Amino acid sequence: MFDVVIVGAGIAGMSTAARLQAQGLSTIIFESHSHAGGCAGYYRRRGFSFDVGATTLVDFEAGGVGGELLESIGMPPIQGEALPGYVAWLPDRKVTLYRDHARWSAERLASLGDSAAHRALWLFLDKISDVFWQASRRGIKLPMRNPVDIFAAVRALHPAHLPLARYMNWTMGDALRAFGLRDDKPLVALLSMLIEDTVHSTLDAAPLINAALGITIRGAGLSRHRGGMRGFWQRLSAHYRALGGEMRVGCRVERIEGQRGNFTLRTQRGDFQAAQVVSAIPAALTAQIAPNGVVQALKPYLERDKAAQGSAIVVFLGVPESEVADQEFTHHQLFQNYSQPLGNGNNMFISVSAPGDTDSAPAGHRAVMISTHCELEPWRSTTDYPAAKQAIGDQLVQLARRVYPQLGEKALIYEIATPRTYEKFTGRPGGAVGGVRQSLSNSNQHALPHDLGIPGFWMVGDSTWPGLGTVACVLGSRIVAEGVLGSQCPIRSRFQSFELPRQRRI
Repeated sequence: MFDVVIVGAGIAGMSTAARLQAQGLSTIIFESHSHAGGCAGYYRRRGFSFDVGATTLVDFEAGGVGGELLESIGMPPIQGEALPGYVAWLPDRKVTLYRDHARWSAERLASLGDSAAHRALWLFLDKISDVFWQASRRGIKLPMRNPVDIFAAVRALHPAHLPLARYMNWTMGDALRAFGLRDDKPLVALLSMLIEDTVHSTLDAAPLINAALGITIRGAGLSRHRGGMRGFWQRLSAHYRALGGEMRVGCRVERIEGQRGNFTLRTQRGDFQAAQVVSAIPAALTAQIAPNGVVQALKPYLERDKAAQGSAIVVFLGVPESEVADQEFTHHQLFQNYSQPLGNGNNMFISVSAPGDTDSAPAGHRAVMISTHCELEPWRSTTDYPAAKQAIGDQLVQLARRVYPQLGEKALIYEIATPRTYEKFTGRPGGAVGGVRQSLSNSNQHALPHDLGIPGFWMVGDSTWPGLGTVACVLGSRIVAEGVLGSQCPIRSRFQSFELPRQRRI
């Protein structure tokens, strides 16, 4: 009998398991894939290591959401490069998105406009993002469902900043209209592509607060681990096991039965018992294996969000160093055409492994990932899948040559992933990845909660608040771990945070 079983070894599942194990609970993780990682995972090919989803870790330095995770589980800081920023390539200009706030403040005015309206907008977004980044780091929890949640949210936000909560009903489009800048094409393009990458939504649908956090992630700190996500997962998995945690990879959970204190997980390797369960897989997959009470609680959310799904196309290149050696920055984002919708190459991200990172690529070579968002339906219905797959891959490489003119000419590895690829390797229905596209109707106070009201059953990951991305999933893991620990210790005040001594058995 385990104290807690965690289903899914992505960033949310692993973070939750490591937190609980570090606090003395007995935990076991089940992962259907061959290794940890989920949609922030990796794969290896001929000496190259490729990130299949997230290529960076957000806010993993001291004082950040990720930094708090590492400290809470006793894990040393990540090994790798702190990115100084990256370059956004618009149709008619380049904008360097510096991590340093002073340099970014000067760059955005010089590149995107220095009018009174531009200055006022940026100051407004800075204020929103600063306040809510700090609230996130203090552990704000949404949706608020009882007085305890309200008290915690007020404490995390700080009473002086409560007036900013009125903007929870604004979209980014509303903010631009308020400052008279909705028709400023370069500004709108830059914000749109940053928002699509972080909340998977459009400028006019994305909640203002979520979007503001998304467009300021550089200030929170982007890091790339040595060896990419593979390097990060190897260290986190080893640390979790050193804490005494168990992990079964290549082992799919087929059914969860029972109730708090006596759950049974039926797997390909037999049955396992646990007092509590944390599902760190998407809501749609959770509904396929969970007890009936959970399934019924999930139904309205699944129905609401079924049209808010998207996916990605990624090209993986293993190339000689000479093909990518002429740029100062290793990460770039490209917007091709102001008049075309985003996705399918019109907004794409290029991530290149660091020079000298021989854990990511053989000496003299670099690993390159080119990614863009896409819709699911065209990939469900295409009649000539191999040709469509090759065509979009070639298109992305050609567009990427705006940054690296010789990219892919002598590639040792050239592979393409589509929604069908993600469906095959992640099991996600239709290949939908990254969580739902955030809007006012499905995020924050309307988000899928971590606690569905079924005692002892918890959810965490990109289906739940605060949504997609490594930093969001790590924040969710903190909330769920505190909930699990709190339910283990009912005599403690619910208004307290559950900071138990490490290695203590509950």
